[in-house]
Amino acid sequence: FSGSLDRALAAFIIATGAAASGQKVTLFFTFWGLDILRKGKSYAGKDWMSCMMTLMAPSGASHLPLSKMNFWGVGTKMMAKKMKDKNIASLTDLMKTAQDLGVTFIACETTRELMNVHMEELIDGVESGGVGAFLGEALESRLTLFI
Repeated sequence: FSGSLDRALAAFIIATGAAASGQKVTLFFTFWGLDILRKGKSYAGKDWMSCMMTLMAPSGASHLPLSKMNFWGVGTKMMAKKMKDKNIASLTDLMKTAQDLGVTFIACETTRELMNVHMEELIDGVESGGVGAFLGEALESRLTLFI
């Protein structure tokens, strides 16, 4: 995952659709995917390098740029307006819907440690797990998507 709004939207549209049809859904967030789960920026207990990474990263789902045509934020604002005009849920609304439907969110432990992201920095309801958690979910599922 690149930390891009359009890719996150695609993942959550698929996840909520699958969950709404009664399937068990788990989303595994690693590296830039963790930015979706952030509540905001927090620098407490971080070293200089971790603070710089936090400063440069988006501070949650409502601050993600588009993967293409972002144009310093203008493209993202245009996309948000088109979505609102067409009554398409925002990413934060899709995330809430996914949680309400029972979608499990797992933040990669190794990535969190590497990027010095604490669980307290993430939205409520996120679990922490390693690669084993991802592989276990993938082995039990009929379909695995890695976006």
